[in-house]
Amino acid sequence: MTAWRERAACRNTPDPDVFYPNAGGDVSQAKAICDDCPVKTECLDHALRMNEQYGIWGGLTVNERRALRNAYGRRKHYQWRGL
Repeated sequence: MTAWRERAACRNTPDPDVFYPNAGGDVSQAKAICDDCPVKTECLDHALRMNEQYGIWGGLTVNERRALRNAYGRRKHYQWRGL
């Protein structure tokens, strides 16, 4: 397991399915957990590098990550710190 995941706010979430809502489902609970996460940036970086196609990662949905990727262009390595 990646070291940053050990410190993730979602690590002990009773229902990890909140991070994988159905299409159009409520993402507010997952985003609230991500807002206070100490490794939010690392999580988002991982999702962008691995092109995660499902779930909330780093506080963003797959559509939000896609828009972010498109806004900054496709790069071999993403560096989103400071956004």
